[in-house]
Amino acid sequence: MELRGRRREHEEGALFQDHSFPAENSSLFSCYSTPISEFRSQISWLRPQEQCQSPRLFSQIPQESHVKQGILGDCWFLCACTMLEKNRHLLDKVVPSGQAEWGDQGYSGRFWFRFWQFGRWVEVEVDDRLPCIAQRLCFSHCRSSSVFWVSLLEKAYAKLCGSYERLWAGQVAEALVDLTGGLAERWSLKDCRKEKEEGVEENSLVPEKLALDSLVDMKDGCLMSCSVHSSPGSASELGKYHAYNVMEWVDVKLLGGHRARLLRIRNPWGRRCRGGPWGASWQGWGRLEPDCAARLLSHTEEGEFWVEEEEFFKEFDEVTVGYPIDDNGHLRSLHTGKVLTHSQQVHGSWVKGHSAGGCRNNSSFVSNPKFWLRVCESGEVLVSVLQRCVSGSSENCKVEGRQPGGSTEQHQHCQAIGVHIWKVEKRRLNLQKTLSKTLCVFTRCHTYDREVTLCCQLSPGYYLVIPSTFLQDVEARFLLRVFSAGTVSLSAVKLPPSPETPMGSLSDGEWETSSLEGKWLRGESTGGSRNFPTHLLNPRLPLTVTSELGQPNARITLRQHCPPGECQAIGFHIYQVPGGTEDQDQESLQDQEPQVSCVPHRYTQEVSMWCSLSPGRYIIVPSTYQPDCEGCFTVTISTKIDRKPVRSRESLGRILQEIHFIRRSFSIHRHWIQGFPPD
Repeated sequence: MELRGRRREHEEGALFQDHSFPAENSSLFSCYSTPISEFRSQISWLRPQEQCQSPRLFSQIPQESHVKQGILGDCWFLCACTMLEKNRHLLDKVVPSGQAEWGDQGYSGRFWFRFWQFGRWVEVEVDDRLPCIAQRLCFSHCRSSSVFWVSLLEKAYAKLCGSYERLWAGQVAEALVDLTGGLAERWSLKDCRKEKEEGVEENSLVPEKLALDSLVDMKDGCLMSCSVHSSPGSASELGKYHAYNVMEWVDVKLLGGHRARLLRIRNPWGRRCRGGPWGASWQGWGRLEPDCAARLLSHTEEGEFWVEEEEFFKEFDEVTVGYPIDDNGHLRSLHTGKVLTHSQQVHGSWVKGHSAGGCRNNSSFVSNPKFWLRVCESGEVLVSVLQRCVSGSSENCKVEGRQPGGSTEQHQHCQAIGVHIWKVEKRRLNLQKTLSKTLCVFTRCHTYDREVTLCCQLSPGYYLVIPSTFLQDVEARFLLRVFSAGTVSLSAVKLPPSPETPMGSLSDGEWETSSLEGKWLRGESTGGSRNFPTHLLNPRLPLTVTSELGQPNARITLRQHCPPGECQAIGFHIYQVPGGTEDQDQESLQDQEPQVSCVPHRYTQEVSMWCSLSPGRYIIVPSTYQPDCEGCFTVTISTKIDRKPVRSRESLGRILQEIHFIRRSFSIHRHWIQGFPPD
């Protein structure tokens, strides 16, 4: 009776219905090319309260919230979701707490989630109508039928990608990056087996970077997944193109005195799919002390099984490992265990006829986008290039789903990409001479992956970084990211000329470019234009100018992230930090006239302005015209670098001032730059 009443309330339209991702076939299918299309006539959409008596997002019992796969082939995404179960900080970021659930007074059938997309976190809102067959969830679900966090998260990810069908087959590494904003690495076990068959050293079966010993201290924080691409011999029961989670590995002592390493594997299907000596036959368990065997079996859950390390490396084809992330959002290296507290990112693009130079086999390689990397301390540095892979059949698809190990269609929307790095003696260089020198570090080959990552040990100094596609004149956008335990800086070598460039402004000197993400939040940072007294509540971003006044020495671009036709009127002002003032609070700017104003506010996605500013420190205040208008934005800052030498004492003083200023600015505004409200 209660369920009928709730169903009637839904039919009367009292609950939120997401018309941008409706409860229709258009949200399920993109081209009806996967096996789930056979069930389209059987699928209906039900809210959780129409499926059970007491629905909830999470359970106080962890096992009840564990993920299980349905008829949709998205094991790759569900394996990545297990990372959220291991890290409460990440779970709260992806599934924001405080949302009104079923039975709460504010419940409206509306839920929202966050995903990391191409350098920033984006919010996705969905209603809670879920695909069902015979009144039961047919796609992903939790072990308890009354827990719905993963079903709603899957729906939000399907909306982000364009449809549920677009989640059929993909890479665990890509889902990990989308759910964490971090990095993930894929290591091929098939290549190791091939090397052994060809007579390479016997211990190559477990190469150094795959040795689980190096991950022992981090196994509770990192996520490891393994996948099968084919079904050879005894591994046939593992399935084909299927991904699993490695939940733990332990070293045990056998009865004969020998030692072995066992790995506990979880199948997203929620059922065991393998026998073997450590399966139901108990052949392997008889080799252990009874107490040890009982202890390991006591925390073996539904859908889990054990394998020995050597057997693991033989029967699985690939391992994916996600970098651990601490509560401060910092990555921890898989290779050294160090916390990488410093990170930088810069957007770029390969444009046909301009900056799509292809690989080093082409004479046009020199035209590829170029970046300065400055390393201040010796140590480990991670450099990654993430390309934006967009499906050609749906403008809403931002993440291309693929099989865990690849297929003939695996990379049809991604380019083969790589990155090369040279060390230079100083920041000004002869480009042709530098490119003829020995590389410092580089990707071994261009690969058809969404992201490629280099791990290297770098000494202090400047480095030239050039990302490239393998083919010449292929277009794509990319994000260059750097992570390090020590201080690093990353910037474009030179601002590309454009029709709006003032005559002669780029004819001499070098340019530094950086991008900052931000957000206008109602009640906190939506101050509106200078016509309103709340103007200085807007986000404030630091700007430092070092070149002498003369020709334009800075270019500021403000871009809002919104669908075409839904733009707000935007503009910005630049204020000089008063001399001797350390704080950049509202009082220090209130009575000051801006040095530069990009007004009137315009209803466009992007506004830009060239500036001639005296050397010093400034604050950029981006704003909408009206207060209380929410939105996300990016501010791109390009500044000219002064070639004139500065005496060492003056240089040191200036550097210390800039570091102090930037630290204070970031401390005050870090939640705007990251795109999140403060906790």
